[in-house]
Amino acid sequence: MTDRPDLSNLPSNRQPRSVFSARKIALMASVVAGLGAAVYGFSPSTSPADLFSSPAHAQVNNEVRKVERPVGFADIVERVKPSVISVKVNMKEKTASNDDGDDSSSPFQPGSPMERFFRRFGGPDGIPGLKGGGRGRVVQGQGSGFFISADGFAVTNNHVVDGADKVEVTTDDGKTYTAKVIGTDQRTDLALIKVEGSSSFPFAKLADAKPRIGDWVLAVGNPFGLGGTVTAGIVSASGRDIGNGPYDDFIQIDAPVNKGNSGGPAFDTNGEVMGVNTAIYSPSGGSVGIAFSIPASTVKSVVAQLKDKGSVSRGWIGVQIQPVTSDIADSLGMKKAEGALVAEPQANGPAAKAGIESGDVITSVNGESVKDARELARTIGGMAPGATVKLNVLHKGQDKVINLTLGQLPNTVEAKADTDTDSGKGASKGTDVPKLGMTVAPANSVAGAGKEGVVVTEVDPKSAAAERGFKEGDVILEVGGKSVATAGEVRDAINTARTDNKNSVLMRVKSGGQSRFVAVPIAKG
Repeated sequence: MTDRPDLSNLPSNRQPRSVFSARKIALMASVVAGLGAAVYGFSPSTSPADLFSSPAHAQVNNEVRKVERPVGFADIVERVKPSVISVKVNMKEKTASNDDGDDSSSPFQPGSPMERFFRRFGGPDGIPGLKGGGRGRVVQGQGSGFFISADGFAVTNNHVVDGADKVEVTTDDGKTYTAKVIGTDQRTDLALIKVEGSSSFPFAKLADAKPRIGDWVLAVGNPFGLGGTVTAGIVSASGRDIGNGPYDDFIQIDAPVNKGNSGGPAFDTNGEVMGVNTAIYSPSGGSVGIAFSIPASTVKSVVAQLKDKGSVSRGWIGVQIQPVTSDIADSLGMKKAEGALVAEPQANGPAAKAGIESGDVITSVNGESVKDARELARTIGGMAPGATVKLNVLHKGQDKVINLTLGQLPNTVEAKADTDTDSGKGASKGTDVPKLGMTVAPANSVAGAGKEGVVVTEVDPKSAAAERGFKEGDVILEVGGKSVATAGEVRDAINTARTDNKNSVLMRVKSGGQSRFVAVPIAKG
């Protein structure tokens, strides 16, 4: 420990001997005034109270007090912490280890986006909150949640309670209750549970306002089963896409969110829930200051449906969509890279019946502009099946208004089998497409490629085509909005785009049973 200087021999109220001239004393006084608080402790004639009670310092001190927001979070925490609960689940052997000893205690389908995400970013063994033994043991999960009503309705994550045989919650005062799962929604990773035993549970309010970047946030939960824990940080970003699905719209926060915090609330400084903590980015399994929360607006709409019918119904127009990149916008003659490009309408879906075609760009819904493909998916998904919507569509360079009635998004999406695994095999070398770095052959000349379009038989790995993801076996259906069946038609469409002074040409490509548009840059001359 550092020794403090002995100040007992310093003069107290005795008058110092006059050894300076009046002029020097005046100069020294001006220096002391400039040093301010740095010298008050050693001045026999000036005390701390005297210094800070001077008008100049009092004014500065008052100004500092005005911008001190907040000085602490104790009042907020005291008010909101009782609404937060610990959620403990028991699951049967089906989620325990597999035969090769690899602990795959995941509540998600193998290979699903959430399973891959938590494998990469979650806690030990990939899934936050799960722990379990080998075959034959019961797997236990630990998460968090919070009451949203006095009669015991509470919110947590779907991945916390999915597949649970028994759910128990422990409140802030240490009492334990049995809970029932009312409904879950895998697409947003939300679940609604009901706790019996009281009609006066302390509950939290979901915020109406959208948080701003830089706002304070308090994450309250039950990490590691240690009991209620509070961490603080700020909102780092909004609208984050973590690859979970088309409805990703996460708030990113830097408040430490650890294993066991899944399903816990993220509070703003008004004591309202701005989001539900659901995932972290963590190469090591611990918090590194990058966490993701489901926005309160999403929680409200999902919970309302779960409470009403135990499931979530979403509007559906039946299109495969993709973002409009700057290259795609240029090839379509668009001034801005906005909207959602229709790669392919689903047969007999609402969009196809209403006349929407591949290559159309949906630019607005009910008069509200569509920024990108994800925003379109969230907007349509937030509407009720059976509702009528007005879509503004860019169709072959012309604006078009289409009215259609939304269908209901299927609960499961049937994956198309890849029947084109032999595409390109047994075909001739094909015809070179100059300056694109690939050769093509008519699809009807290649076994398994179908009857439409041309098959890519070879790609130069250093070409523009390779940079855009073309590979052997891909089928080019359209170039520049025109169907193609031969290499000559591909060249003609490219030359037309070059004549129109376009920097790229738009191709519709079928790969692995799905269609997409690719903008390929074209050389001049």
